[in-house]
Formats: sequence, structure tokens, C-alpha cells
Amino acid sequence: MIRRACVVVWLYGILAFTSVASWAQTKSVAVLATDSGVATEALRDGLRDALKAAGFVEGRNLKWVSETASTDEQQLNQRALSLVLSRPDVLVALSLPAAQALMKHTKQMPIIFVGVTDPVKAELVPSWSASGTNVTGVSDLLTLTRRVTLIRQVVAQARKVGVVYNPADAASVVVVREFQEQLTKAGLLMVEVAAVRATDVAAAARSLIGKVDVLHTFWDPHTQTAYPGLVKVANDAKIPLLAADTASVRAGALAAFVITERELGAAAGRQAVRILRGTKPGAIAPEVLSKPQPQLNLAAAKKQGVTLPEALLKDAVIIVK
Repeated sequence: MIRRACVVVWLYGILAFTSVASWAQTKSVAVLATDSGVATEALRDGLRDALKAAGFVEGRNLKWVSETASTDEQQLNQRALSLVLSRPDVLVALSLPAAQALMKHTKQMPIIFVGVTDPVKAELVPSWSASGTNVTGVSDLLTLTRRVTLIRQVVAQARKVGVVYNPADAASVVVVREFQEQLTKAGLLMVEVAAVRATDVAAAARSLIGKVDVLHTFWDPHTQTAYPGLVKVANDAKIPLLAADTASVRAGALAAFVITERELGAAAGRQAVRILRGTKPGAIAPEVLSKPQPQLNLAAAKKQGVTLPEALLKDAVIIVK
């Protein structure tokens, strides 16, 4: 009887120890976004996937906090400061403005940016090497060169590429400037039109009729909101419309080279795992995901008067038939 009681006490001791150890090992990840759309949710899902695959499970040994703020500077800074004051083990920024806001409030806590096209030009890190700072992250920069290749594949005779973008969106400006450099290297000319409001997007696209051989869009909140109007312009004028994300292909762009948001989030999640296990963010070089997947909208290609080459059809994922 005494022996049985001792065994029970011993088991309770083990359970208590395990519970305390589990609590002591709990890690925290805080996420800051500036958009609440499908793309942002996919980034979060990818981040969670990678953490879970490494054994970090929300509610068990992982505390997960996620905030969404508008791009209004005051609100964004308040949310960023609130997350920093909560002292998580890792901060994850799902946009350039989010990363910039977090960096204003800490130079010690690890920050991982996700999907910032050129973090060096955006001054998040000093170079593409391990920074030695508290910042690292994941970029989709090299997909821009592949997007130029896609233009050649879809419209072989293209010389002028029209781009509608929001000059007030810092991330959009970085992407468009890099895209312009890549187009110039390929012997193509970019014709850009600004659309500061969502209501300006369709008119901006119409102003390019007769001036460009192809339209190319990049994701930003204004463009996405007004995408149906932009698609109508492309269809009516028979101008091939290319994009940089799956949502735009579904909405009526005929093609895109895409690294999915979930893949970007998962790559950031793997960096988070390394940091949670003791690696300093400054020892992790910014990562570039360089294997985009061609995605096609066959209905849009027909409406825009484009015959897609067999080689592209063979390698692509058909989003809309």
C-alpha cells in the first residue's frame, strides 16, 4: 500500500515537472500586418505551417499574437509599439510598412520581414549577406527577372510594358523601380501611370491604350480593389494583362509567375524556428525564393486575344480554364 502511494506521488511529480518544463519552453511569435486580405492570411498560414512542422504548436508550447493595422502611420506605429512591449521571442512583419514600424521601436528583438522585394533598397538590412543586426527575412526579388521572361513568352513582339501603380505605397515603388531595371536590361520600355486612389486605376489603364503592348500589375490594395475595371480595359482593348499573384489571375489577368504567399510565409516560419532555437537573426542572410510557378487564366487569354505557347501551357498550373 505504501509502495503504491509512493508510485502515485512519483507519477504526480513527473506530471508536475513536465507541466512546468513545458511552460518554461513556451515561445512567443508576434505578427504585424497592414492588410487583412486573402494574401495576408496565406502568409500567416504558411508561417503557422512551418512552426507546427517544427513542433511549435499554438496553445501547447507557442503563444501566437497577430495584429492588423492600416497603413496610417500613427495607428501602425501604435500597433508596432504594442507588440514590441509584449516582448515576444520573434516579431514577424508581413509588409514593408510593418517592418519599418517595428524597426522604429526595437534594435534588439528579432524581426523577420516577409515578401519585401528589395530589403536592401528599403533599408531594412545593409546587404544581402547576414546583417549582424536584429533583422532578416524573405524576399521574392528574383521573380521579377522571371516575370520579364514571362512577358517574352506570352507576347514575343512586346516592346512597351504598361504599369499602373500607387506612388504613395512604398512597397509598390520599390517593386516598380526594380521591375523597370529588369525591363531595361531586357531591351523593353516601361510606361508607368500613377493611380493614387482605387477609383483612378481604370482611368490610368485606359490612358495606356495604344501606347503599350502589354499591361503588368503588382499587388497593392488600390489595384486589387479596382481590378475588375482594369481587367475590363484589358479585355475591351485586347491588351494582354499579366500579374504577380494568384488572386489577380483568378480575377482576369491571363498569366503570372507566382511564388505563393503560403510558400513565402513558410520560408519565414523556417527562419523563425531557427531563431526560436537559438540562432541570431543577424546570422541569417535574407532569403530569396527563386522558383516561381507559371499560372494561367485561359479564359482571359482568349478575351485578350492571346494564343499561349505550348511550352508554357505544359509547365503551368491552370487557374481558370
